[in-house]
Amino acid sequence: MPIYSVTTLVFFIHYKHKMKFKLIIPFLLSTLLSFFNVTSTQSIQTTIVAATTTTTPLDSDGQEVQSGLKYYIAPVQSNNTGGGLSLDTRDNFCPPFVVQENSQLSKGLSLRFIPLDNKQNNIYLSSDLNILFNAATICVQSTVWKLSSIGGGGGDMVAGRRYYVRSGGVIGRPGVGTVNNWFRIEKAGDIGYKFVFCPSVCSSCKVVCGDVGVYEEKGERWLALVDQPLVFTLKKA
Repeated sequence: MPIYSVTTLVFFIHYKHKMKFKLIIPFLLSTLLSFFNVTSTQSIQTTIVAATTTTTPLDSDGQEVQSGLKYYIAPVQSNNTGGGLSLDTRDNFCPPFVVQENSQLSKGLSLRFIPLDNKQNNIYLSSDLNILFNAATICVQSTVWKLSSIGGGGGDMVAGRRYYVRSGGVIGRPGVGTVNNWFRIEKAGDIGYKFVFCPSVCSSCKVVCGDVGVYEEKGERWLALVDQPLVFTLKKA
């Protein structure tokens, strides 16, 4: 067995530990880099998921839409040449109907949204709500939206009939008498939204569900249940 001096043994032990330390450093760096890479990737994935699964519509500033604020509707589809939303009478009868302004330069009237739970601040996608203009009309009636057919009376809705959006509805009081006053906001594409009529406030009521879009007639752009929805963004007034 070889005989080493104390000095030689100390140097040998020190050298071995030094070599081990040098080998450990690259391993630790590789582990840390892998950890940060996984963590950052998971963070990005979480952000993407959160953005795509949000249940609250956002305005053009990226803020959550609130029930106490006023908003303008700004169409986003390229084939829509109209502007914001407003009110106009049809054959001079009250209450007026909801129309889209013919000019892209017109912002129209501002809107407010009131959820089924009126104590709730946030507006949620695919939930029943009332929509009203922040304006007064010569008809001296409410500007709350409701769905109505021309010459149609009460009772259940009928498939195949043209249904328009007009004013004169009431806020709250969900039930048979107010079922036509409830609309929803739903996602449409990457950045847009659309209005949908498909109320769930009355389980015994027979309703015709559909997208709210523009129906051109008599030189006006009436809001009605149509195949092509009006896709828009919400801009804070």
